[in-house]
Amino acid sequence: MATLIQKFSALASSGRSIYCARCMSTKAKITTHYSVIPRETDPRWKDIEMERYADEADVVIVGGGPSGLSAACRLKQLANEQGKEVRVCLVEKAAEIGGHILSGACIEPRALNELFPDWKEMGAPLKTEVTQDKFSILTQNKAIPVPISMIPAFPMANHGNYIVRLGNFVRWLGEQAEALGVEIFPGFAASEVLYHEDGSVKGVATNDVGIHKDGAPKDTFERGMELHAKVTIFSEGCHGHLAKPLIKKFDLRAGKEPQTYGIGMKELWEIDPAKHEPGKILHTVGWPFDKSTYGGTFMYHLDEGPLVVCGMVVGLDYKNPWISPFREFQRWKHHPAIEPIFQGGQRLGYGARALNEGGMQSLPKLTFPGGCLTGCDAGFMNVPKIKGTHGAMKSGMVAAESVFETLMNEDLQSPTVGLEPSILEEKIRDCWLWDELHSVRNVRPSFNTSLGLYGGLLYTGTIWYALRGKEPWTFSHGGADHTKLKPASEFKQIEYPKPDGQISFDLLTSVALTGTNHDHDQPAHLTLLNDDVPVEHNLALFEGPEARFCPAGVYEYVENEDGNGRKLVINAQNCIHCKTCDIKDPSQNINWVCPQGGEGPAYNGM
Repeated sequence: MATLIQKFSALASSGRSIYCARCMSTKAKITTHYSVIPRETDPRWKDIEMERYADEADVVIVGGGPSGLSAACRLKQLANEQGKEVRVCLVEKAAEIGGHILSGACIEPRALNELFPDWKEMGAPLKTEVTQDKFSILTQNKAIPVPISMIPAFPMANHGNYIVRLGNFVRWLGEQAEALGVEIFPGFAASEVLYHEDGSVKGVATNDVGIHKDGAPKDTFERGMELHAKVTIFSEGCHGHLAKPLIKKFDLRAGKEPQTYGIGMKELWEIDPAKHEPGKILHTVGWPFDKSTYGGTFMYHLDEGPLVVCGMVVGLDYKNPWISPFREFQRWKHHPAIEPIFQGGQRLGYGARALNEGGMQSLPKLTFPGGCLTGCDAGFMNVPKIKGTHGAMKSGMVAAESVFETLMNEDLQSPTVGLEPSILEEKIRDCWLWDELHSVRNVRPSFNTSLGLYGGLLYTGTIWYALRGKEPWTFSHGGADHTKLKPASEFKQIEYPKPDGQISFDLLTSVALTGTNHDHDQPAHLTLLNDDVPVEHNLALFEGPEARFCPAGVYEYVENEDGNGRKLVINAQNCIHCKTCDIKDPSQNINWVCPQGGEGPAYNGM
């Protein structure tokens, strides 16, 4: 088994497609996607026209989230101010701008103040200013309040911030971008990075459509299109599927820590109006986690309807393979200090998304020939603040300024190579975002000692509080998240309570609230580098953790038809594009690629 795993790992790191002879046997294939099974080896593709239409722009932006849209807006602001013609095109895989956006979200408006100083007059949907800030440490039956209002500079203090439904805010940003002249193309999933002959990035290609589940072309097959640019900005969000190969190709993590992540789950509730306190924020740590599992929760009261949002973030460096982040979230709602808030209420929405937790130590080199990384594609989240929107926006704005300056210093005729906005690295280090990330760089890894939660709280409340991040050392995260799982035999299986259907819910009922939709007759976009590894490694050693860490029920192990053992089934239609599987899979055998454009969750202001 070790030889098999070493072989496919080496192939994966080489960037070559992996083809398994066993996949052509009578055994049912799990993976049929062309990124793993080359079309050149499939006679069904022999006479299919593969030419792609190409379009040219000055700048192409991949991803219509806070970072990508802020970059687009800032680019057009600069071009319009100086009377320059700069064509900016933005592609977004969701059917509409904001459709895949999910966050808490409590926004620090610092970056927005810089991008649009008159945002209030422009109608930005930031309506709920924080009025109360509560923090509690939970035991199984009690909530111990921590008076954060009495602790100056406490990272989670939210005075002056706004509670928002981030999807609504992102839609508003998209409107501003279009008004400035940005060309926005929702429903187009960038699936491939294109390169010039010298190896610099040339642009991206959108994904092909019209492919049967078994990998054969349909009569309706259409090739994707190419978007070429002088500079391509990658702003895909956390663990972007194009950033991943770019980081490998250009060795952007050389000398850096691996990125570390959390999985964030969120619900939108309509509660009893008598319990509604607009502007109130509650954060908790402690139960239901043990001290060695990093995690916490939030609850924000919106100033609309009697609406609250609640959620949980679980660090993906957890060790116990029996943990189900989704079920931990459901049982948290039954805590005696929490459950009364939901009683008599109605759950309206659910979603989940991975988030960066590595901070400054894990930031890759941001630029490469032909492009750059911004936002959560790079990892600008401030973990102690539990905020990433302002950092994503600022990094996109600084990237736009760097790209614009690079374009103005070059011949604007179409170059034969991609331009590298190298000044971005220096500009990031000279702005407030770098200072902010540097000051909190040791908070997240301080939870990785043998004291766990207690060590992290002790460090934050003493050394960090005294020095405000000016300590002369930098802690390590201790390795990538997928290396942290221990064998299932080392832990007792967790017996989670059954959901009651009123406060807590089952997984598939929750996924139904996401509006997720995928064409069932297409190759699964959750690809396996080797179809045999899930059973031979993940199931054998870890009891199939992908069936528990996925917050959407995509992976399940079922009995074989002959009753001899179990097999993995991938329910790709359930996928809510959170990327947890690509991150946490202990064998790193799962590679998330794009489904057809316009598919996935359809979040309504999450």
